[in-house]
Amino acid sequence: MLKESIKMSWTNIIHNKLRSLLTMLGIVIGVASIIALITIVQGATGEVTNQINSLGADKITVQTKGTPLKQGLYEKDLIALSEIEYVRGVSPNVTGNGSVSANSSRMSAVAVQGKNEVHFKANGDLLKSGRPLNILDVEYMTYVTVIGSDIAKELFLGQDPLGQSIVINGTAFTIVGTLKDSGSFSIDSTNNAVIIPYTTAMRVLGTNKIMSVDVIMSDSSKSAAIIDGINGVLNQTFNFKDQAFTVFNMNDMLGAINDITNMMTLLLGGIASISLIVGGIGIMNMMLVSVTERTTEIGLRKALGADPLRIQLQFLIESIFLSLIGGAIGLAIGAAVAGIAAQFIGFSFAISLSTIALATGFSAAVGVIFGFMPARKASRLNPIDALRHV
Repeated sequence: MLKESIKMSWTNIIHNKLRSLLTMLGIVIGVASIIALITIVQGATGEVTNQINSLGADKITVQTKGTPLKQGLYEKDLIALSEIEYVRGVSPNVTGNGSVSANSSRMSAVAVQGKNEVHFKANGDLLKSGRPLNILDVEYMTYVTVIGSDIAKELFLGQDPLGQSIVINGTAFTIVGTLKDSGSFSIDSTNNAVIIPYTTAMRVLGTNKIMSVDVIMSDSSKSAAIIDGINGVLNQTFNFKDQAFTVFNMNDMLGAINDITNMMTLLLGGIASISLIVGGIGIMNMMLVSVTERTTEIGLRKALGADPLRIQLQFLIESIFLSLIGGAIGLAIGAAVAGIAAQFIGFSFAISLSTIALATGFSAAVGVIFGFMPARKASRLNPIDALRHV
């Protein structure tokens, strides 16, 4: 019985190609929307999450606003922060804009970043060539620099920049390393930056205080205890003045991004599902029309002893076929759209099994739910009334 019902359902779909295609259109649009939108959001969010992880998910950033008596941090404050339990190191951030020149070429609005050896140890894959800054560079305020990829291309095209001299804000530095390209979603791009020892940066940029530090955790699960320790040190430093500093945990950002992603996934899935519901209504409408057109056929089959359940099963299978075929087409279109978007925006393309399951499961459910009433109507036709249409 099942095999015969499947055969008859498929035959009816094939014989009405245009109508079947138009009926499936709503399902195609709905599934394609779910696949494309959710995949693009998840891919873009995954890229941002990877960038945050590359910045250091084990990192706590401290920004200081200061007080009228003390506006930033000094060396003794860095030592106090580094002595907190579960802290692996402290990396000061001294930043400013400047100009760089070499080989008769000049670049303006370059980011000058003052860092120490801890920064490079915490981010082990920053370098493309050469060496990172070390503790001696910091202690002796040496004039060495690690340059970004855009600067290397602009000032040293076709040359090896290592060992060459570059002038930063009028001061000559020796290039000891180059940085890898930052990703297109990079939150903290270093392509157009020069990194120098923070002690040297304070001299070059004309400052004697540090407004930002990164605290590197040895155990990120102890972040709450570390933050308490940071608050204790800085409250004493700034005499317990309110809003003198802010403490920001990268893990908190990751958690917030995951929450936003889940919310957006549900929202986009819900919006796209409206198309599936509209498609389901189209299927129900077509199936009702089909029942009306095939009233005589149904009457003859019932007069010859066909089981009402078999007639109902045939129409229900036909509805499910339309949904599944539309879902398969929508899946292919949605994947193609998401793949093109991934190439254009610049994130890795991958469709999760949960997204495929959601789209195909929803489309199959639409076929069953919206196909049940027409199938039920067909199975309950009175054969005598049906045969009057002959």
